[in-house]
Amino acid sequence: MRGSRGIAGIMLGLASGLAFGAGGAIVKPLLEAGWSPGAAVFLRISVAALLLVVPGLIALRFDLRPLWRAKWTVLVYSIIAVAGVQLAFYASIARIPVSAALLIEYLAPVALVAFAWARTRRAPQLVVLSGSVVAIAGLVLVIGPAGGAIDPLGIVLAGVAMLGVAVYYVLGARDDLGVPPIALAAAGVVIGAIVLGLAGLTGLVPFEFVLTDMPFLGGAAPWWVLVLTVGAISTAFAYVAGIQAIRMLGTRLASFLGLSEVVFAGVVAWVLLGEAIGPLQLLGGMLILCGIVLVRLERRATEPSAGDPAPDAELVPAARPLAAEHS
Repeated sequence: MRGSRGIAGIMLGLASGLAFGAGGAIVKPLLEAGWSPGAAVFLRISVAALLLVVPGLIALRFDLRPLWRAKWTVLVYSIIAVAGVQLAFYASIARIPVSAALLIEYLAPVALVAFAWARTRRAPQLVVLSGSVVAIAGLVLVIGPAGGAIDPLGIVLAGVAMLGVAVYYVLGARDDLGVPPIALAAAGVVIGAIVLGLAGLTGLVPFEFVLTDMPFLGGAAPWWVLVLTVGAISTAFAYVAGIQAIRMLGTRLASFLGLSEVVFAGVVAWVLLGEAIGPLQLLGGMLILCGIVLVRLERRATEPSAGDPAPDAELVPAARPLAAEHS
């Protein structure tokens, strides 16, 4: 039974990675047609909110008091880790390839290492430092001259998305909120949609739509097909599958499976958008993934036994799921 549960959990984790990874490639035709990143993110998370609000309420047993007690964490999670990450990521993929933006975004664990080092003034373990150096070397190959001319603003926006993902990791590692994961995800997309909607109405975030057919799966489809697909599959389904995988496999294994999103994103972008990855960029991507694996191996050495105090949350990132989103 444990073996069957493990296999099912792995399949769910990979399905979540594929769904998240495909999100950027599905949305990019909208951005290239003239949609603003704010409009694309707003409709994506609005669709997810409509699909997740009922399961979230069921998980809370229709009692909103746990959300109110954790209101500030939920608010930061919604604005930064949901709306902010996706807005910055979409703005970046409008300027640079999806795979490059996602690889930069996935450097969040390295940013957390640097933050924890500065905050605690304790040097990380050698495996973590080695992983950080390897990941940064991979980043140089991805965005350097070998990768072609990449828009500097696109790189900066992907870096902003990376910082948002780092915030997600810190908040996701907390298990003291008293809010079920699916309820937190539902609250994140609902509040994120409301905040973005208000920002759009006030003109703070530009909302631009082009309601016409878009390239999709080798043909053309109405714009709303792409919106429903990315909202239902790359957001709602991806979050639910990812959360279930975490429950079945645990945080560590699920977080490693989350790296599959980068691979799937590159493949889907290649197939749907023709964004082929050059040899040195491919090498850089592999170095980034290897570096992040080394960074995350640090948890095995520092994870406490029963009764021991928990390590710093910054060094114990939870498995990605918004990313998310970020993608």
